[in-house]
Amino acid sequence: MSEDQMKIISRILLAEDDADMRRFLTKALENAGYDVVSYDNGKSAYERLCEEPFSMLLTDIVMPEMDGIELARRATELDPDLKVMFITGFAAVALNPDSNTPKDAKVLSKPFHLRELVDEVEKLIAA
Repeated sequence: MSEDQMKIISRILLAEDDADMRRFLTKALENAGYDVVSYDNGKSAYERLCEEPFSMLLTDIVMPEMDGIELARRATELDPDLKVMFITGFAAVALNPDSNTPKDAKVLSKPFHLRELVDEVEKLIAA
């Protein structure tokens, strides 16, 4: 695999409205070797997704302007191969079959350890 392909594989779009959480997640993922672009709302994250490809969307569910479920739905319409992981304190919402979440989406419930996040991201990207 070329270096360019490696870079494409490792690009993560993060949508998280909590500034501290966004900073921690970005740092943990960057330390693990990922290229992370982060936004504090779903609308801005979606606009960026329209401009360039990412290998994974990591999103909170409850956010202003566009929630994570709507963001994931639109993002996977744009790119059906996009991996999706929800980070939330409301796991039941994400897992509700009526919410139309992308079928292969992973849910990581808060609170979680950063190591656990990185492990789950690695598994999902490798899948």
